Amino acid sequence: MTKLLIGLLVAVSVLSLGTGAAGLSLIDLARAAMKAELSTRDQVILWNIRLPRLAMGMLIGAALAVSGALMQGLFRNPLADPGIVGVGAGAGLGAVMAIVLGGLLPASIAVHFGGQLVPVAAFVGGWVTTLLLYRVATRGGHTSVATMLLAGIALGALGGAVIGLLVYLADDRQLRDLTFWGMGSLAGAGWGKIASALPLILPVLLFSPLMARGLNALALGEAQAAHLGIEIERLKRLTILAVAAATGASVAVSGGIGFIGIVVPHLLRISTGPNHRYLLINAALLGASLLLAADMIARTIVAPSELPIGIVTALLGAPVFLWILIRRQGLMGM
Repeated sequence: MTKLLIGLLVAVSVLSLGTGAAGLSLIDLARAAMKAELSTRDQVILWNIRLPRLAMGMLIGAALAVSGALMQGLFRNPLADPGIVGVGAGAGLGAVMAIVLGGLLPASIAVHFGGQLVPVAAFVGGWVTTLLLYRVATRGGHTSVATMLLAGIALGALGGAVIGLLVYLADDRQLRDLTFWGMGSLAGAGWGKIASALPLILPVLLFSPLMARGLNALALGEAQAAHLGIEIERLKRLTILAVAAATGASVAVSGGIGFIGIVVPHLLRISTGPNHRYLLINAALLGASLLLAADMIARTIVAPSELPIGIVTALLGAPVFLWILIRRQGLMGM
């Protein structure tokens, strides 16, 4: 299955490089590769627009899917999602505050952020929410998953209320920015954004398979996992921090993109089973492929304009998720 997903990712990546409103097709790229030459315009399109967009799409898709698989393993619930711990709400609140209130910052402070104020604020908001959530759910060195779930819902609702207040105060230009950012997009992809997100996302992708044994044992229950030698509290801390880092960085650079984190692990459990040793690796591959495919649709369906990618993932992901739920209900009914 892993080899098949690698092949899928390669195919989708090649198609992504040849898709866009600029007129640089896959055939043009193939001809240029054979002749080892590209015009200056095509070089700019390839190296400054399409390759960064491809790299960021792969990175964000893999991060969201792996975060979803980790959360579902931690909560032992296939309906869990990275947003359940409030990271998305916290990051969204940080971004909205930067968009609406950023103009109130002194020029001497704002100049240090350049055009990165919104991503920085989103990342800080996600991390602050995660740390607050962890403090609320931890007592006497023991972290309660149930308390974490309830606290995450409460913090998400609080963040949504504050966001609603800020949206009410925003002007027309800020409302347009808020709407586009909230629905997610890879349109602003660049090597600088990738460099800011990579140090947080890449370690999660590389080291999350090391948590597979603990998550597999946790599926039997905390007591049974402890008997198998799993350090439960350490596993919880690592999982929460990994999800916060990957999801926070993803939301910071791409905005809110839904359904990747909840649908991808579901599809893989149906096809390959619940073993996290394979699930986490395959989730990264399939998540990257699905987000690149959604991005191609977003770029072409209303070309030369483009849809926010969050709309495409919702249109594709919601029916698939409903189908999964109906299928599970049918199997349970049998």
